[in-house]
Amino acid sequence: MEIRKSRMADLPEILKLYEEARAFMQETGNGTQWGTSYPPVEQVETDIREEKSYVCEEDGRLAGVFYFSEGPDPDYAEIYEGSWMGSGDYDVMHRVAAPGRVKGAGSFCIRWCAEHSRRDLRIDTHRNNLPMQHVLEKNGFTRCGIIYLANGEERLAFEFLPKDI
Repeated sequence: MEIRKSRMADLPEILKLYEEARAFMQETGNGTQWGTSYPPVEQVETDIREEKSYVCEEDGRLAGVFYFSEGPDPDYAEIYEGSWMGSGDYDVMHRVAAPGRVKGAGSFCIRWCAEHSRRDLRIDTHRNNLPMQHVLEKNGFTRCGIIYLANGEERLAFEFLPKDI
């Protein structure tokens, strides 16, 4: 598998990946995190234009997509029922979709971000997203507490420290 920056030409296939991921979330008891339309097309286009969207490819076929960028993320300014482990700058990973087209693509994407982050790496997920929580913990992330998105929704916060690679 390989990771590369997303291109606008990838948009139709990226949207299919997100659609498949939403269906998987519904099937595994996490129907509310992304609902039926997250992320919106405009968000995905912005991620691509800003060169913060990446795809995972195997044999020319897209297996996953994710957002990776330098922090800070305003949603991570406050953490509750715990604390961040790192004390400095961090990178963020969001909108991970690896809906099972290629076994292990989700872990591959997460490990790639951990290896390419020059500092701490933070990510969050819904309390009901048990598959993502499992993949994060399997790949060395530690659950640090709870954050709240700008819209007030709760998310479980995870962090990976570079020394853990």
